[in-house]
Amino acid sequence: MDFLLSWWRLLSLWCLTGFLFFHGHCYSQQVPNYTFVHEARGAPPVSYYDYIIIGGGTAGCPLAATLSRDFNVLLIERGGSPYGDPNITNLASFGDSLADTSPTSASQRFISEDGVINARARVLGGGSCLNAGFYTRASPKYVADAGWEGALVNASYEWVERAVAFEPRMRQWQSAVRDGLVEAGVVPNNGFTYDHVYGTKVGGSIFDRNGHRHTAADLLRYADPKRLTVLLHATLHQILFTTNKGKPRPKANGVVFQDSAGVRHRAYLKSGSENEIILSAGALGSPQILMLNGIGPAQHLRSLGIHVLVHQPMVGQGMSDNPMNAIYVPSPLPVEVSLVQVVGITHFGSFIESASGSNFITAGTGSTRRDFGMFSPQTGQLSIVPPKQRTPEAIARAVEMMRRLDDAAFRGGFLLEKIIGPLSTGHLELRNRDPSENPSVTFNYFAEPDDVRRCVEGIRTIEKVIESRAFSRFRFPFISIGELKNMTVNFPVNLRPRHGNDSMSREQYCKDTVMTIWHYHGGCQVGRVVDKEYRVIGVDALRVVDGSTFNYSPGTNPQATVMMLGRYVGMKIRNARIGVDGMA
Repeated sequence: MDFLLSWWRLLSLWCLTGFLFFHGHCYSQQVPNYTFVHEARGAPPVSYYDYIIIGGGTAGCPLAATLSRDFNVLLIERGGSPYGDPNITNLASFGDSLADTSPTSASQRFISEDGVINARARVLGGGSCLNAGFYTRASPKYVADAGWEGALVNASYEWVERAVAFEPRMRQWQSAVRDGLVEAGVVPNNGFTYDHVYGTKVGGSIFDRNGHRHTAADLLRYADPKRLTVLLHATLHQILFTTNKGKPRPKANGVVFQDSAGVRHRAYLKSGSENEIILSAGALGSPQILMLNGIGPAQHLRSLGIHVLVHQPMVGQGMSDNPMNAIYVPSPLPVEVSLVQVVGITHFGSFIESASGSNFITAGTGSTRRDFGMFSPQTGQLSIVPPKQRTPEAIARAVEMMRRLDDAAFRGGFLLEKIIGPLSTGHLELRNRDPSENPSVTFNYFAEPDDVRRCVEGIRTIEKVIESRAFSRFRFPFISIGELKNMTVNFPVNLRPRHGNDSMSREQYCKDTVMTIWHYHGGCQVGRVVDKEYRVIGVDALRVVDGSTFNYSPGTNPQATVMMLGRYVGMKIRNARIGVDGMA
């Protein structure tokens, strides 16, 4: 009972949404010798390239590396380098970047209009620098529905995997989850594979066995250093267009970007009908940039005083975020540090995963640090306390109360489910004309009944795993499933209201405890904003290549496919220009 009392005391202190921030091994990373990476402050006032890529993220890095083998490429990234930053590279500091709200953080926080805390990347390597590291491919059906060439897709995945994907080391907690999923009927056990197959499997990870994160920035090792220029802390200010007589379609021909000192620079496309500007700024950044440059819903743009270049009402539409729900399970035994390693791929449209923490206690500077990762008051991201009352003093009091808790309260892990798709969609709009600020985004979680149904089945499957024989050693026998759900529902994971029947109604539990797993997508979808070659409809020499083009999230976790897409489109462009049907 003392343990439960500690938990209920703790629930009033937690201040942040999410779950996947645990602490493990420390690993000192060797910084690659990228001679082509520079601060934007050192860029010339005017420069010329064959391709200009906006956004050095999960898609932008492999795209730039690929194109640089044959063309002169400029890649501009608004953030800094991930190398040498232990908050990014070391598993021991996993999550600290997302907890960092400073202007220089690799993570830029936003809150959707649905009341769910989220984040977007602001660093070379993009979301691969911030996520939980799970690596898995899209299904063959997804590839076919996208109209992609299967052989080139597979070759592009393999190109990515040679640099950043690893087989994880399985230990007790993840093994128990795997066996519990099989016992719960998520069969067969497919062992280790990158492939998307029904049943239970061990997937890949971009964390190696030393706890070192490998990101999309590592794919720049494939680049031709003489043909690629990467500029950091370069914020796009404007895309430049020309309109020629007799050709009503605007044509992109350059960009204006601002360095960290506020100085603006210009980069133009070299003469040549096939040279292009490519947006790879992510599912928030790419539609935001199009709108800021006059491509979007005319009425909305005019309301902000933006000149309408092309009325494109579908820009910012179809925004989706795969809702994630979890149940926290305190453990009577110490558990290893593990991020997502195992996934149950069900036939009813839900993916079951897990993560665990080793007491959630690490040695800090001069003291022992205790936290629940994203649920911790140290991060100060979210609380039942209104934002204006989240003072440093209040957070310090919460941290001190947490310090006094028994170690047993910091032991356990999360079992979570994420639904496929989703079917529910929302939209993105500009708040203002400042490119450095977040737009307004609404995801409309669980607006579609089938999304709710899939979540309910996912929660039901999690309950079966918790009650399985395989998982029994990690569960207190006197804490019922209802009590576990009551614990979780009291976590301040979002700004949405709670209801008295959350632990009784799985439907209400799904709606009230929804969180993000950072798999949001849409806003520049194929067939609506871009064509099948990712060219912006109604504009010449401008493409979008990133997760904003997705109608649905690929696989159980999208990062593998986003990296693959950068390589894939780069190879398609190369092959079309030089007349070679090459493989990756």
